[in-house]
Amino acid sequence: WFSVVTLVSLLSLCWMYICLVTFNDQSSLFLCFVLFLPLSVPFILLTLCYWLLFCYQAGVHTAQTVGELVHGADHHFCCVNQLLCSAAGISLEWEQEWATVLLSLQATGPFLQFGAVGALTLLSSFVFQGFHRAKKGHKFLIAVVFLVVSAAIFLCPLFIRSPCLTDLDEEIPEKPKLIGHRGAPMLAPENTMMSFRRSIACNVTAFETDVQLSKDRIPFLMHDNKSEFLLRTTNVKEKFPKTKFNQSTDLTLEELQSLNAGEWFLKVRPVLLYVLVQTFKETARNQTIPSLLQLLNLAKQHNISVIFDLYSPNQENDTNFCLSQVLWLPPAQREYVNMRAPGFTQIYNNEMDMLNKTGSHLNVKYSKLSMNKIRELRMNNVTVNLWVVNERWLFSLLWCAGASSVTTNSCHLLKDVHQPDWVLVSHYPALNTITSRWASYILHFTFILRQEVQKSSRTLLPLKLLLPLSLNRQFSLNPDK
Repeated sequence: WFSVVTLVSLLSLCWMYICLVTFNDQSSLFLCFVLFLPLSVPFILLTLCYWLLFCYQAGVHTAQTVGELVHGADHHFCCVNQLLCSAAGISLEWEQEWATVLLSLQATGPFLQFGAVGALTLLSSFVFQGFHRAKKGHKFLIAVVFLVVSAAIFLCPLFIRSPCLTDLDEEIPEKPKLIGHRGAPMLAPENTMMSFRRSIACNVTAFETDVQLSKDRIPFLMHDNKSEFLLRTTNVKEKFPKTKFNQSTDLTLEELQSLNAGEWFLKVRPVLLYVLVQTFKETARNQTIPSLLQLLNLAKQHNISVIFDLYSPNQENDTNFCLSQVLWLPPAQREYVNMRAPGFTQIYNNEMDMLNKTGSHLNVKYSKLSMNKIRELRMNNVTVNLWVVNERWLFSLLWCAGASSVTTNSCHLLKDVHQPDWVLVSHYPALNTITSRWASYILHFTFILRQEVQKSSRTLLPLKLLLPLSLNRQFSLNPDK
């Protein structure tokens, strides 16, 4: 049962780790972070506390006594915890998030290995106790499992690949530039002028947004489209309670700008209400849907570029602006845009199209390119922008890889990151393997020696007790000695 509890504890830790590293994509993992994570954290902590208590009991009691300490409630507790973790895991979009979990090991691998060595060293005392008490066949199984796990932990540094493992003479790449994803959506309602103004304080080099066309053919800023159009970020239900709009061309720009585009932000982020000043709340509450022209004027004033997606159909007759700071992303009608606005910078969303069009700007999700591929593209003078990057560990990893820029919701956090969170010399795997291995070997030897001493002392204890009786008997028989 100790093995079962240990396994459940490890699975709980793995689940918590997965939630933490995929927190970067929290918007697409609603069930993970809103429902399952708050419920499972208490169970995980209780499981770990119970496991530590079990370790203590296993150290001070015999195997039979430990078995008596396990009750039916413990079985139910671990089963509930495991079912909770399994259900939460199923809720994840695994096809997308596995890449993030594997990528995170390049950032956390060295530190997880240190922790694994420490855990193995602490557990070895209990393993040796169980080995001495086990039957002959069970001893062989315990020895094989322990040796396999030890070999895996000690040799894994040889397989850790990370861009933050560098040579001593290799310089750290330049810090990636920041692109405000719909402005600064963690600080203000997304795709509003307030949001873009807040992102200017983060020293962003470009605004990222989404453009649609109104009924009177005026471009405006809005991400949600089709069946979700206007529902999430405006009060369209209150303004037009009996009408459902499925596309942008159902409303004129004047009607669109009559909607409130900021009140929802204060409802979905109630924690901010306690720290925001009243003027900020009033500004957020009075935001409307801006036009693209408003954003372009703001970008021109601050010498900031604009990159955007288009969601409306039949846009080819409406691309009548030509500004050098516009980064053109949509692949549709690219040839037409090149003809009408040759000054636009063409951004491609896959490497194949970029190479076919002899382009030099790439914009892809952070998990679509390997770290080596990013370095290779940068060496070939390709500008690589990665989206959406919100967490420090991911930003640091992409920084070490040499990314040109990142699109982020957290520009206010990443602007204060002045260097990668960690950089190690490339000799780390060999040095770490040698030092951690021998340190653990010494501790293991100490535990084994301690077990043998305790075993010998228990064997010699009856002799120590009988020795005075034997000597007294000899003195009584031989008074002269």
